[in-house]
Amino acid sequence: MKRIITATVNNRAGVLNRITGLFTKRDFNIESISVGHTETEGISRMTFVANVEDEKSAEQVIKQLNKQIDVLKVQDITDQATVARELALIKVASAPASRNELYALIEPFRATIIDVSRDSVIIQVTGESGKIEAILDLLRPYGLKEVMRTGTIAFPRGTQKQVSHQKISSIL
Repeated sequence: MKRIITATVNNRAGVLNRITGLFTKRDFNIESISVGHTETEGISRMTFVANVEDEKSAEQVIKQLNKQIDVLKVQDITDQATVARELALIKVASAPASRNELYALIEPFRATIIDVSRDSVIIQVTGESGKIEAILDLLRPYGLKEVMRTGTIAFPRGTQKQVSHQKISSIL
């Protein structure tokens, strides 16, 4: 069963290693990890997509993560309404004659060609994992040369404190 777990941590050496070690000890496969700075200096947010045996196992990992010194907050956001995105760079074999066809193919995905060479193009696409899989399936017949994916990053939708439309208008 696939779970999306986020952790807010102190940005210190060895934190990622200790946290991934917890997943390893429980024999959970980490499908993707994304780590980046947050709005607060010295704090990072990690997003893990992991395959776990069952709900109880996921709860145990979260309890173990919460015991770590540099972990500030852990959430399993799998069952929440979330905004989730992934970035993929895809190098596709492409002769100049087939480029118009490629442009037409990627346009519905809001993907862009960010580099062109004599025999290939690099396409950038962002979206949910299913969208990335769909564009990869369509591009395979052209010849995928390389694929690089960031892994999922995700937030629960909304906040505890709702902002009124009037406040949003004044911000914009």
